[in-house]
Amino acid sequence: MPLHAYVKKDNSVKKKAINYFSYLSLTAGALLLFWSFYPILSFEIYSRLFIKRNVKTPIPYNESPSSLSAASSVLGVFSIFSNNLRDFTQASVWFPSVVQAGTTLSTLSVKEYHLSIPKLNIKDARVVVGGEDLAKSLIQYLPQSLPGEYGNAVIFGHSTLPQLYNPKDYKTIFTYLPSLEKGDIIRVKIGDIEYEYVVYDMFVVNPDEISVLEQQKDASYLTIITCVPPGTYFQRLVVKAKLRLI
Repeated sequence: MPLHAYVKKDNSVKKKAINYFSYLSLTAGALLLFWSFYPILSFEIYSRLFIKRNVKTPIPYNESPSSLSAASSVLGVFSIFSNNLRDFTQASVWFPSVVQAGTTLSTLSVKEYHLSIPKLNIKDARVVVGGEDLAKSLIQYLPQSLPGEYGNAVIFGHSTLPQLYNPKDYKTIFTYLPSLEKGDIIRVKIGDIEYEYVVYDMFVVNPDEISVLEQQKDASYLTIITCVPPGTYFQRLVVKAKLRLI
């Protein structure tokens, strides 16, 4: 039995280059995965610590049609077979029950206005009342009242991974919506009139919690909804704001 074994190492430049390339590829792949998933993980940690989750508003049973029955799928269904797999840039996909029921999306005279959120560097973003294409504008869904009036104006917009954020791209415009805090200002301009809303609440709900769409007639409310964690459609972030009275 030999006492020593000699192994000849391949110290050629080609072999070293292959080894270095392998290590570099593994490192780059790990960094890319971290780059992609870090925003999702960081949001989950942040939201569980600082944002209310799974908020449910009790809604009395009513057999008569309401905005809830007309919008039963506005926030999607959390199922692999749901319309979460569809093209979310089309409002008719987000709100299929409206199309099925033949509900008129808007009977208001104002068809669009502009929204600004100074903290997020969003200025004069176009909001289409009862619109269709979320890639071209924000959408006020199931409009029954306009900002500045008594009621609840619900505005939906897209979000994505922070790495892809562009405040002028409507497919990414609400990416940093979770960074809003109580007291932050949201401005809405309709024609020559500007209204100022103050954020007073923010929470995360499951896709089937559509009570956030209900009308409230005691004041003028603004509800902004986007998908979270960033780049996914798993849950919904809801930001509530109330008109500031001067």
